[in-house]
Amino acid sequence: MAQATTAIRTMKRDIAFAWEGMDKKGQRVKGKSLAPNELALKQDLRRQGVVATRIRKQSTALKGGGKVRPEDIAIFSRQLATMLAAGIPLVQAFEIIGAGHEKPSMQKLVLDIKADVESGTSLHEALGKHPLYFDDLYVNLVEAGEQAGALETLLDKIATYKEKSEAIKKKVKKALFYPAAVLAVAVVVTLILLIFVIPQFESLFKGFGADLPAFTQMVINLSRFVQANGIYLALVSGGAVYAFFYFRKRSRKMREFLDRMSLKVPIIGPILNKAAIARYARTLSTMFSAGVPLVEALDSVAGATGNIVYENAVLKMKDEVSTGQRLQRAMESTGLFPNMVVQMIAVGEESGSLDTMSGKVATFYEEDVDNAVDSMSSLLEPMIMAILGVLVGGLVIAMYLPIFKLGAVV
Repeated sequence: MAQATTAIRTMKRDIAFAWEGMDKKGQRVKGKSLAPNELALKQDLRRQGVVATRIRKQSTALKGGGKVRPEDIAIFSRQLATMLAAGIPLVQAFEIIGAGHEKPSMQKLVLDIKADVESGTSLHEALGKHPLYFDDLYVNLVEAGEQAGALETLLDKIATYKEKSEAIKKKVKKALFYPAAVLAVAVVVTLILLIFVIPQFESLFKGFGADLPAFTQMVINLSRFVQANGIYLALVSGGAVYAFFYFRKRSRKMREFLDRMSLKVPIIGPILNKAAIARYARTLSTMFSAGVPLVEALDSVAGATGNIVYENAVLKMKDEVSTGQRLQRAMESTGLFPNMVVQMIAVGEESGSLDTMSGKVATFYEEDVDNAVDSMSSLLEPMIMAILGVLVGGLVIAMYLPIFKLGAVV
């Protein structure tokens, strides 16, 4: 019977209501909540000291509204940590965050969690029902906070961790996006010249009655080929891109190969290495400061590095540490960590402040990545301008060579 009642409540709790009312001070308040029905909502609001004056059903209000992004979860973590530190009850904190969020999909996520917590589910179990947004690391840290009776402290650490992690991801994306965007622009400009501009010159050259320079003839032949086979080239290119992302998502061996190669790419490779080390150190600091045993912490640390090469290395380190090996020695054996990082970790192990020292390593490498991205942008700008100049300038020169040759003859 209890199971049936729970099932009925689960089916009904997705009903959303927008409400207005008066609080204990006589001030008008409003918000959005999930409840099985209006009566249950009025009772819930009354427990919070709010007398509802108007309630309207919004069965579709919390559907869609954009995808919940990692930065949304980072902001949610900081808001929840701040409210709990200020002494606001957990359910009320969810109510405030959910009602105040401008993204309906995020509202629904927060209010779903609130409904679970209200029904007696622990916070970490409620979060664990949404694995797309709250990974094992997040859930485990929340569970540790609940068990230790220091949920607000752990949530503050989680919020800091999520903020730092998202910041480092944005920096890495910035490092990869800039050259990719410029390369895409170069390809588009080249195709426009080949398809629309060069044919105009070709019709002009037909009246010359003379052989064209080899370079000009090569560009004209390329233009003809692109015009004749453009659709097939587009289909093949689109299929290749789709296949690349398809297998990259589903094949671990392919991801490992790509991750390994990306670490060796000039300029970008060092940035990716530093970013992986920063994520490793930041996650290790957060897990260890939460009281999670080192061997268990390394499981979560491995998945948080963002690179399969480092993930495999950390899992190997975990096996060595579980047999009694020191973390410092295990890190040295991978050959991936700079001597400075290994020495900092060694000092942390000796002094019993592994969380503090790994946090300092994370901060150093996060700043290093930031500086490296800025330096890379400055370094790549002249190189990219040179590449664009060669591509576009080469096509222009190829078209004007016959004119220069004709002028020399005259």
